[in-house]
Amino acid sequence: MNISIICVGKLKEDYWKEACQEYIKRLGRFGKIDVIELSESKSDNIDEESTEIISHLPKNAYIIALDVNGNAFSSEEFAAKIENLAIDGVSHIAFIIGGSNGYNDTVRKAANVRLSFSSFTFPHQMMRVILLEQIYRAFKINANEKYHK
Repeated sequence: MNISIICVGKLKEDYWKEACQEYIKRLGRFGKIDVIELSESKSDNIDEESTEIISHLPKNAYIIALDVNGNAFSSEEFAAKIENLAIDGVSHIAFIIGGSNGYNDTVRKAANVRLSFSSFTFPHQMMRVILLEQIYRAFKINANEKYHK
């Protein structure tokens, strides 16, 4: 399975970079992980950022946009979603993490699923780590391998 994470903004602190690299390393045995960092708009223009997001979506990928108003899944439901996509022949999933002002309706419409991790708003950098951890957890669940509860 190929996984792309398209995100607006860069990781600044080393501890976020190290956490992401650790999960990317762990995920390596399950497939190819590609993180695409897009620059934040200097004017907080969500249309500009959204156009950049759309231009970086991989062809034929299943698109999951992180959205506070999206559907919530348990870890087990998220794992089942990924497994079912693989069974259905999907070989590439692209996740979108918008910038601090979100993204526009063009991105929402491009998404196959809008996924909410919580009604809380998380910092971009933390959300990237949380997403990578949940993807890793999903692959561990699907491989019937022990992880922590």
